[in-house]
Amino acid sequence: MPFTLGQRWISDTESELGLGTVVAMDARTVTLLFPSTGENRLYARSDSPVTRVMFNPGDTITSHEGWQLHIDEVKEENGLLVYVGTRLDTEETNVTLREVLLDSKLVFSKPQDRLFAGQIDRMDRFALRYRARKFQSEQYRMPYSGLRGQRTNLIPHQLNIAHDVGRRHAPRVLLADEVGLGKTIEAGMILHQQLLSGAAERVLIIVPETLQHQWLVEMLRRFNLRFALFDDERYTEAQHDAYNPFETEQLVICSLDFARRNKQRLEHLCDAEWDLLVVDEAHHLVWSTDAPSREYMAIEQLAERVPGVLLLTATPEQLGMESHFARLRLLDPNRFHDFEQFVEEQKNYRPVADAVAMLLAGNKLSNDELNRLGDLIGEQDIEPLLQAANSDRDDAQAARDELVSMLMDRHGTSRVLFRNTRNGVKGFPKRETAYGKNCRCRPSIRPPLRSPALWARVKARKIAPAICSIRNKFIRSSKAIPAPGGTSTHALSG
Repeated sequence: MPFTLGQRWISDTESELGLGTVVAMDARTVTLLFPSTGENRLYARSDSPVTRVMFNPGDTITSHEGWQLHIDEVKEENGLLVYVGTRLDTEETNVTLREVLLDSKLVFSKPQDRLFAGQIDRMDRFALRYRARKFQSEQYRMPYSGLRGQRTNLIPHQLNIAHDVGRRHAPRVLLADEVGLGKTIEAGMILHQQLLSGAAERVLIIVPETLQHQWLVEMLRRFNLRFALFDDERYTEAQHDAYNPFETEQLVICSLDFARRNKQRLEHLCDAEWDLLVVDEAHHLVWSTDAPSREYMAIEQLAERVPGVLLLTATPEQLGMESHFARLRLLDPNRFHDFEQFVEEQKNYRPVADAVAMLLAGNKLSNDELNRLGDLIGEQDIEPLLQAANSDRDDAQAARDELVSMLMDRHGTSRVLFRNTRNGVKGFPKRETAYGKNCRCRPSIRPPLRSPALWARVKARKIAPAICSIRNKFIRSSKAIPAPGGTSTHALSG
């Protein structure tokens, strides 16, 4: 590229720097000064990402002194441009303005400005950006968008919950899988999907104090989500930087005791405008009609202000029906407002469960069963859907699925509660009984001994054909095999 001292150029990759001026150059490099920011950039002369700024007659330009010039003619002197035209503030004609005296704050941010200024890219660069944008758009439209970036195993029951809940706007659900089925992973998947889709930007996680660092590590290691851990010290330090310390971070983890211990701190939490609230070990929130705990009231205040709420517990009904109702009340206080009514509804769920089981079985339904479904759904014009579900047509399964959805939405906890049990989730390894209580190592049960001589030795010494996998020792059977002295033993025999 032909460079001359004093020429004005603009960076293709950093247009926010404004106009740059050529201040130095040699055979291989050129240095540009950007007066609006006071920064220098060194580029290779052969392939520098800069564009020469050249205006045409009819354009209006601004000098570094602030006055404007309407261009009538453009001249070139020793490689530098000279603009001749009418000064707009004084209406003086034949005024000259050299390009070195142009306003340095000129920025070509709009596409038409870049086009008219001649700041255009090569066709291959445009094609590259176009393909990248196209692939990005296709990725965002994929049904599993947000579920592919985490470092987790692809376990079906976790993916189903994350896919269902993560697509909702401001989800409010109770995740109640049994211990070991991955509630933390499910919550992380939902957070990940909500953040990537833009449905949530600010997330607050409240956990017992002993689980703070576990959540911090899991969110970073599995989902690359960098949460800030707030304790008393961090809260005090952040108060010097902002009126509300929690507004200094987008993703925050704190303990339940930390949240409810100080009234001002709880007010700051409520005023921080979170998009999603996650509460682990939610069964610790004790509630009764007359005397709710301080922890429960703190979470209740937050749940009233935060659009999305995820409650995690492995024991939804272990502490009684009242405790279970209290957690559902946090999620939907309009739906779960009366405990006595909730108990009465729970007694009438058997017909609903039977109806869902009938639909899931896929068998033909009798007239009585069809009438029962119609009564439970209580919708007019439901007859065509019932007939489609009981037919052999291609859309029969879709009709059954729609009926199941209608039953779920009208009865019980609907789509608020998600619970998986080990009986319902397949693929877990079988548990093995410990063998040899006095042996620190884990013995392995071998097939029957093939050597007749060794088998005779085993029978003679009354020891079980189990071999310790580490010490290569025989283990006496635990089933009342007498040892010398008449007492049973589990000792090793060599």
